[in-house]
Amino acid sequence: MTGRIITARHGRPNLSRDVKITAAEYGDWWVRYDASGLHPDERPPQSLVDLAAKSATVLSSTLPRAIETARQATRGGREVPADPLYVEAPLPPPPVPLIKLSPTSWGVISRFFWVFGYAPNGVESHCQAWARVEQAIERLTRETASGDVLLCAHGYFNWMLDKRLRALGWRRASREGSNEFWSWRVYEPPAGANAAARAAAAAE
Repeated sequence: MTGRIITARHGRPNLSRDVKITAAEYGDWWVRYDASGLHPDERPPQSLVDLAAKSATVLSSTLPRAIETARQATRGGREVPADPLYVEAPLPPPPVPLIKLSPTSWGVISRFFWVFGYAPNGVESHCQAWARVEQAIERLTRETASGDVLLCAHGYFNWMLDKRLRALGWRRASREGSNEFWSWRVYEPPAGANAAARAAAAAE
């Protein structure tokens, strides 16, 4: 039978958001965020540990916070391939001078600029990120031939996956949390997917 696709957002990184910075400084802050692992106090919810234990495949992005999330969810007991295909959609610092805001506020503003076409200096564009989402879904769907697949990735990238998976007929069967740290979603395959898988197996 075709397995389910499970997406999880990483735990809280070890970098404070309690600062006021300029847009340019936000660019530096985001570089440090991408390099950060999880805060030492972070622990996965038992529900995610249980999902990982039942998954035939566990994957993560190549960013430290996602790798450490997968390691904690699996209790370090299995190999978890990491792939840049699943990294977060970019957040280029917006062309807004002088004012100082929190990293959270800059993230919202940056995402707005990026969605509407701001992608300087070779930064992945909004359209290119959606193309990467398509590639990710193709990979995840292939993995479901072996059973459930859990992806430990990132907030906005998981949101993009959610939109596209449901458009393709995958049903969001359950979830925990909205889009905060350690939140997860479970998607069941489209109607007829299991029958198609059985037919393909019989033809081999």
